[in-house]
Amino acid sequence: MNGNGRASGMNWRIGVSTLLAFAMATFSTGAARAVDVTHITDYSISLAGLPIAKASFHTELNANRYTISGTMNSAGLADIFAKTSGQTSVSGVVGRDRLSASEYSVRYQTGKKRRAIDVQFRDGDVTSASMKPARKIPKNWVPVTKEDMRNVVDPLSGLIFPGDTKVCPKSVPIFDGESRMDLKLSAKGTKPFKTDGFKGDVIVCGIQFVPKSGYRKGREDVDYLRKLETMEIWFAKADAVNVYAPVYVRIPTSYGPVTIWATRFGS
Repeated sequence: MNGNGRASGMNWRIGVSTLLAFAMATFSTGAARAVDVTHITDYSISLAGLPIAKASFHTELNANRYTISGTMNSAGLADIFAKTSGQTSVSGVVGRDRLSASEYSVRYQTGKKRRAIDVQFRDGDVTSASMKPARKIPKNWVPVTKEDMRNVVDPLSGLIFPGDTKVCPKSVPIFDGESRMDLKLSAKGTKPFKTDGFKGDVIVCGIQFVPKSGYRKGREDVDYLRKLETMEIWFAKADAVNVYAPVYVRIPTSYGPVTIWATRFGS
């Protein structure tokens, strides 16, 4: 990264695709302990103030079971380089201090390239994971070990916290079907936030991206995210379902900040 804060040689298309994937993987919606509850969150994703994607997530609760389904579609500027769309879902059980998935899947397409990922969990451990088509593994690939797939959460459930749980500081161990990463949250106070369905103070956390395995060593976009120290994520409490869920994130890039804003937060 040079003195202007740019990732040296970072390709625009790779950079935008990576940030869209990062956004889709980590900023979903909430669930809780209620019975027959529906919660919907819509997001607008922008780069330097220009729209690049929209996302929507729908959560259903039935007793202690939850299902989250989401869609994301690139828009505006991003479509010029590579139209991206995706669908994702997860189901599992609401535990005492976190959501515990049993099944997680994602389907996405960038341009003409498609990929499908499916993961099965049991008690926080990965029992199976598949990717189609399989990725060609380069020599400098950091492999995912069996230990890496123990006591992990999926990307959708990982950043949803019960209302009585401390949101940050916290380290979230995520496995998305290919890569293993930690998202380290640090407390940065509170700020006012207003959107359709919510008005009040939100919890502000700094966020650090720590790649563990399942990526190409030396990849510039991964190294760029790893070195960032100014990313933020904000969590709002959905009182009706008694959880904290993300409503805003800011990721600085050499092209301007990527911002993800909840345009709707409620049932």
